Amino acid sequence: MGHIKEPEGIDFIVDPTPLTKEYRKHISDIIAYYKATGRKMPLQKKSKKKLAA
Repeated sequence: MGHIKEPEGIDFIVDPTPLTKEYRKHISDIIAYYKATGRKMPLQKKSKKKLAA
């Protein structure tokens, strides 16, 4: 993989999105499940209403 140069006059800034406590807990549960079983945790699909909000 090569190096990507920034176009002149444009700065790429990577800013992490802050996670809520609920989301951090969910991620931790997924990781713990994977470590315990070696399988991906079955996830529920989000409804269109939740994705738009």
